[in-house]
Amino acid sequence: MPGLIIDIRVQPGQAVLKGDPLLVLEAMKMENILKAPADGTIGSIKVDLRANVTKGQVLVQFA
Repeated sequence: MPGLIIDIRVQPGQAVLKGDPLLVLEAMKMENILKAPADGTIGSIKVDLRANVTKGQVLVQFA
């Protein structure tokens, strides 16, 4: 979904559990919390705070 990244809640190397919040995306005047799809470790964050993103763009890469 296209939108604006308004919060990044994880750091590279951080362990996350399924359902943990990763990013907050503002789209269509609503805040959407993007959650971890599975347990894992954050490899890298592919977006910056306040970045505009497009549909299908990779935002977080797992290690």
